[in-house]
Amino acid sequence: MFHQGDCVGIVASSNGLKKEQEKEVEQLKSRLFHMGLVPVLSPHIYQRCSIFSGNAKERAEDLMQFFKEKKIRAIFDISGGDVANELLEYLDYKTIRESEKLFFGYSDLTVLLNGIYQKTGLCTYLYQVRNLVKDQENGQKKRFMETFFDGGSSLYETSWKFIQGERIEGIAVGGNIRCFLKLAGTPYFPDVTDKVLFLESFGGEEGVMTAFFTQLRQMGVFEKIQGILLGTFTKMQQEKRAISIETLVQKIVDHPSLPIAKTEQIGHGTDARCFIIGSWLQIQKKTT
Repeated sequence: MFHQGDCVGIVASSNGLKKEQEKEVEQLKSRLFHMGLVPVLSPHIYQRCSIFSGNAKERAEDLMQFFKEKKIRAIFDISGGDVANELLEYLDYKTIRESEKLFFGYSDLTVLLNGIYQKTGLCTYLYQVRNLVKDQENGQKKRFMETFFDGGSSLYETSWKFIQGERIEGIAVGGNIRCFLKLAGTPYFPDVTDKVLFLESFGGEEGVMTAFFTQLRQMGVFEKIQGILLGTFTKMQQEKRAISIETLVQKIVDHPSLPIAKTEQIGHGTDARCFIIGSWLQIQKKTT
């Protein structure tokens, strides 16, 4: 829960934002301010050299400063791209754990969301706060206010359709599939034993998705988890490929007893809800 006047940190841990996005960031600052929050921007938001807003240590220090600063109630990462995993080795996980701050990000921030959960046990939040000033801003603002100021939960409420099985229960990990797989073989890859694995993607057609899901199978992930949750797979769904993501996943997983469910409400869409990494969830197939 937030209170009027709470300070929130704004960072860009992955690719720096382009200069032309400055207007959108100013709109976001204004929106947050009018909702009762005080946004505080880190020094490294916009691209300075190629796609970088700063080097890995500088961006990690930005993030750590907000985790250390007592007046900062939550941290929203507004970036995406490719290079967030540079920060993992420079973060102070003991300080992060003790701070218990809410940390939000999406897409490439999957690496930090899961890395922080794995190293600290803290929940992290798969959500892009810039959606508050996108084309679905009215619904986003309403759910944001209900959830963080009024004690509701609408930003977390998601409808699921079961592809196989009838019930999924466990602690959730995952996020963007491409970025999640960057953690494979590192100390930051979460222990997936008895977990629920959530996956989504923006780009990538059936060949790319086949490669990613096959890698997860070859890592033995599907033998350890309690179920799979699928978000939106934007490119595949928009282009209406000959094979659907649901069919592709069932074929590769090849595990009829493993529950799989899908939603259209979490992913890269501007209407996306927030998904909590490290939280316990329970999903039951609705009976008609």
